[in-house]
Amino acid sequence: MTTDAFQGPNMANYMAQILKIKSVYILDDSGAYGVGIADSYQKQAEKLGIKVLGRDQLNPKEADYSTVLTKIKSLKPDALYYGGVAQAGVKLAKQAHDIIPNIPKAGGDGVQGASFLKGVGFPAANGWYATNASPHMLEDPGVQEWIKKYQARFKALPNDYSITAYNGALVALDAIKRVAESGKEVNRSNVRDAIQATKLKTLQGEVSFDEHGDMLSKVVSVFQYRHDPKYPDDDIIHQQKYEGVAPAGS
Repeated sequence: MTTDAFQGPNMANYMAQILKIKSVYILDDSGAYGVGIADSYQKQAEKLGIKVLGRDQLNPKEADYSTVLTKIKSLKPDALYYGGVAQAGVKLAKQAHDIIPNIPKAGGDGVQGASFLKGVGFPAANGWYATNASPHMLEDPGVQEWIKKYQARFKALPNDYSITAYNGALVALDAIKRVAESGKEVNRSNVRDAIQATKLKTLQGEVSFDEHGDMLSKVVSVFQYRHDPKYPDDDIIHQQKYEGVAPAGS
């Protein structure tokens, strides 16, 4: 998958271009991931002309975020962006539903997935946008047989990161095999060099890397929680709708 450096900026692009957001309030959970993704989101949002009305940090150990949410309500932003994981995110989503229910809310992959959905529940989770740093593949016809095998083995539904993790293992094994077949010593340095030269067909298409060792494909996917009463409330595949690839670029 691509790096978190693209999740924040690409979500800012999505909010500006697709949701037509003009102003936003930003929160983070004070962790390295949360601060980093909120920083990158804020930088791109400001570059795009989205007015940042303020920013605060949430203490994940605190239970009540009503003070900051009431302040946000008074400022009337078009949207809320949260950088962080589910520990603070679950409480934030529940309380935001009560205090600022009618504005778009978004975050990164810290709020994308089964643990967030189960912790928040409906109706509070309804409407939240979330990104992940990989292409969305779970509905791809070419992956359905793999999904069946995954469910049989682990008794659980996979997510997109299950597929990228599997593909990551394929990349490592392919590199080790190529080093061994070349007659070179199978060590860290040689395997790393082999990975750098990877051009491997996987479930997500060809995997290859740039000069920095990052994926050439820098897809960030956007989802929105939308309640579908035909399925269990914690069914992450059916309660989270794929919205498309977030616009890339500066």
